[in-house]
Amino acid sequence: MNLKPILLATAVFATLPAVTDAAGPPKDIGMSVGSLGNPFFVACIKGAQAEAKKLNPDAKVTAVSSDYDLNKQATQIDNFIAAGDQMILLNAVDPVAIFPAIKRAQAQGIVIAAFDVAAQGADVTVQTNNIKAGEIACQYLADNIDHKGNVVIINGPPVSSVVDRVKGCEGVLKKYPDMKVLSDNQNAKGSRDGGFQIMQGLLTEYPHIDGVFGINDPTSIGADLAAHQLHRTEMKIVSVDGAPDIEAALKQPGNLIIASASQDPYEIAAKAAELGAQIVEGHKLAQTMVLLDPKLITRQNVGEYKGWTAPR
Repeated sequence: MNLKPILLATAVFATLPAVTDAAGPPKDIGMSVGSLGNPFFVACIKGAQAEAKKLNPDAKVTAVSSDYDLNKQATQIDNFIAAGDQMILLNAVDPVAIFPAIKRAQAQGIVIAAFDVAAQGADVTVQTNNIKAGEIACQYLADNIDHKGNVVIINGPPVSSVVDRVKGCEGVLKKYPDMKVLSDNQNAKGSRDGGFQIMQGLLTEYPHIDGVFGINDPTSIGADLAAHQLHRTEMKIVSVDGAPDIEAALKQPGNLIIASASQDPYEIAAKAAELGAQIVEGHKLAQTMVLLDPKLITRQNVGEYKGWTAPR
C-alpha cells in the first residue's frame, strides 16, 4: 500500500471538526460495498436506503463499489470523512487491513457499521449467522447422502463469513465417521469461474465424489457446470446465499444443487443502518455483533421463497 497519500489525508483530516454529538439520526451516510453489480449488494443498498429514509426523511446514502480493492476502499472511507458523513456502512474488503482507515473515520466522530462481514474496530457489525448457515446446508447434504461418502468443500476468500461457513459445515460432517472430506482448502474466490476451475481439478483428482459444499452460490453454480461438463453427476451440491441464480438452479431439472442456506441482504444492511444510527444519536448498544438466522432453501420449498429481489 502507498502510505504517502494516506499520511497526507490524515494530516488534512486532523484539521477538520469532529462529527460528534449529532442532534438526530444521520443525514449523510457513506456506504462501501464489494460490487455495485452484485445482486447481493444491490439488495443491501436498497435496505440501507429504506432504513435511512425511515429514520431521517432527508437522509442520503452514497453507495460506492470497492471492487474488492483494499486501497480503493481506504480511499473511499477518506472521501466519506472529507464529505462530513456521520456514518459509514462498510462491507470490508479485508477485515483487518481496513482497520487504520476505520480509526481515521472514528477519530472524526464517524460511526462505522460493518455489514455482511466483520471489520476490526467497527462500532457495530450485522451479518448472517454464517456458522449456522454452514451447519444447516451441510446437515441437509449429509441427510441426503445417507451420512456416508466422499465430500469436498470448495473454500473461498479468508473473510469471517467464509471461515464461519466452513467451520459450521465441518462441525456437522465430523459427526459422521463414514463421511470423508477429501478437500477443504482450495480457494475459488467466491466466483462462478473459480468454482468451475476448482471443481474441474477435484473431479480429475477424485474418481467419486458424493457431496459438495460451496461457500456461496456462484461457487456452487460453477461446480455444477464443471460436473456436467465432465459427465460426473453422482454428487449432490449445497451452498449458502439464496441468490436469484440459485432459485433458478433449484427449479432446473438435472441440476445437482439441492439446497442453499439463504441470507437476507436487505435486512442485513437495514439493521446495520438502524443500529449505526442509534450510536450516532448517542445510544449504547446492548450488542455490537448481531447475527441474523439463515433459512434453508431446497427444491421442495423454493416456490415459497421470497428472495433478494422481492418487493419490500
